[in-house]
Amino acid sequence: MNGARHDLSAANEKKQEPNVDFALTFEQQALIDSLKEFVKKEMLPHEGLVEEQRAVPKEIAKDIYEKGKAAGFVNMGMPEEVGGGGLDYETMALVSRELAKVSTALSLCLKSPSKILLGCKGEQRERYLMPAMRGERLDCFALTEPGGGSDAKAIVTRAERDGGDWIVNGVKQFISHADVADFMVLFAVTGMDETPKGPRKRFTAFLIDHDTPGVTITPMKSICTRGYNPNMIYLDNVRVPDNQILGEEGQGFNFANDWLYSGRVMLAAHCCGLAERAFEMACEWAATRKAFGKTIGEFQGIGFKIADMAVDIKTTFLLVMEAAWKMDRGSLTRHEASIVNLYGSEMVGRVTDHAVQIFGGMGMMEDFPIQRFWRDARIERIWEGTSEIHRDIIARDILREYRS
Repeated sequence: MNGARHDLSAANEKKQEPNVDFALTFEQQALIDSLKEFVKKEMLPHEGLVEEQRAVPKEIAKDIYEKGKAAGFVNMGMPEEVGGGGLDYETMALVSRELAKVSTALSLCLKSPSKILLGCKGEQRERYLMPAMRGERLDCFALTEPGGGSDAKAIVTRAERDGGDWIVNGVKQFISHADVADFMVLFAVTGMDETPKGPRKRFTAFLIDHDTPGVTITPMKSICTRGYNPNMIYLDNVRVPDNQILGEEGQGFNFANDWLYSGRVMLAAHCCGLAERAFEMACEWAATRKAFGKTIGEFQGIGFKIADMAVDIKTTFLLVMEAAWKMDRGSLTRHEASIVNLYGSEMVGRVTDHAVQIFGGMGMMEDFPIQRFWRDARIERIWEGTSEIHRDIIARDILREYRS
């Protein structure tokens, strides 16, 4: 028996992966403590105004950005070689969680370029990447269309070659913060390839300035994330030089995959932060609000909701940190990114719904931000891929292993 135990131990040692430790380092804790204080002092006081005006006043946005830049809270996740903070995905997940405790519109004031812009080359770096790093320009991601949301390959916006240029025609829909951005990363069909499975569209990413003739941007009204608005983008014979292709022609989706995976993990981190804020307010209310001679938290119906919320938040946080850990090592798979996105986005819906229920009628009043958390949480199950799409990805990728 002793020999058997020894052999098992040796086998386990061979399979052992590098230690996973999600305890915050001193540097991480110091960063999060400072960021927490910054959010409380410089950002939270403006939430009511942004909610009312559905926009962040320019002077407030500039003030937050300048103070955030001085404090080192801008471009934290971008590489040091382009002037960023060089933080890894684990630390950026913690940052995303903290910034989610303020409205999305205000968190955008600490603007940082999308990592897809790291694909800029030559003149593109000086025209797009570096100005974005300096806070002089802001990008947006233009993929979704009226007929192509979850089915991204159904997009029909076309770019046709004309000499050394491309002529782009089409419509993009639900493009976040396009109304305040300066340029877009736009995906268009640039041709067709013949494959064993039939014709397949060639997708290409373009860098397009918003002041280019033929570009029209129209904000849409949404019930959630007020001030961080979705937009329609109309492209009518927009002429784009060949040197504004991001990456290679026909390789748009391959080029964007890494960015999309990290976006799904950071969405779940964001959901953790939003859920935590709703949870903390719900706990305070449950511990002080009285009914039938005692605090409502003493009733099992409320207490069980608090317990379920705590379990949901903790589970999501661990999923996020594991996924971030894997991203830092280049081992996160597509379906793992979908798992964390799916669970996190559905979790924040459950938690904010419980929070509204705990507050009762006051949870629906605009005097309290609980109703805003509830509204904002609803979009999380849609905009980085719907829950249904993520379930499909998870099931197909897992079952593929059993069919081979």
